[in-house]
Amino acid sequence: MEKLNQNKESHRLWHRLNERFVKAMATYHLIEDDDHILVGLSGGKDSLLLLELLAKRAKIQHPRFKVEALHVRMENIHYETDTSYLQQFCENLGVTLHVRTTRFEVEQTETSQQPTDAARRRKQKQPCFLCSWNRRKEMFNLAQELGCNKIALGHHQDDIIHTALLNLTYQAHFATMPVSLKMRKMPLTLIRPLCLIQEADVKTWAEMQGYQKQQKLCPYETNSHRTDIKRLYESLEQLNPEVRYNIWGALEADNKLIEE
Repeated sequence: MEKLNQNKESHRLWHRLNERFVKAMATYHLIEDDDHILVGLSGGKDSLLLLELLAKRAKIQHPRFKVEALHVRMENIHYETDTSYLQQFCENLGVTLHVRTTRFEVEQTETSQQPTDAARRRKQKQPCFLCSWNRRKEMFNLAQELGCNKIALGHHQDDIIHTALLNLTYQAHFATMPVSLKMRKMPLTLIRPLCLIQEADVKTWAEMQGYQKQQKLCPYETNSHRTDIKRLYESLEQLNPEVRYNIWGALEADNKLIEE
């Protein structure tokens, strides 16, 4: 009986995840016929769910699109994902996995008495920014090599809302990472198909399916304003359980979710 209840709960959750995924596709026109999509597969629960949703939807062929995945290993940042697990995960879904390795140098404090403007700018770039930038660079390069026209990233609704609060608090402007962004310098569009899915549902699904966790987490993961903003958002939800929908509605009303 317990196993039967678990199966029913799993089925209901998958239905909700897929329903919100399909709604995001339709609402924001994220995927169209003949799209060739490269998925950024970090190995975390968000990117694993994203690939699972996309791969299963591609088999339905409505719309018709192709999916491939990229995992970027960063030599000098000590967190690890089992690439053999990612390879098996992709094979089970019928998706080709590409693995690339890169690195970047973390800027040290300048020793000169009068650092240049360029040196000051480099000092301001934190490891998280540099790591993300270099990963994106690898994704852009491979996407163009493969002839992809879209790159799918695994940011869920909580990520997008937290970013809006982060920008409002620290950058003095109301903006977030859009669910669809057309690149100006290359024929690529960034899409975030998990944009209507809540983090709590992603976490529950990952536990139900036994997604393998990363072997070592990023050493900079909790060393950022984003952690503080997440705590702030949790406090806001306690004040008003509708805050998620209010912030999302404000982003939509101000045209912050689509960038042409």
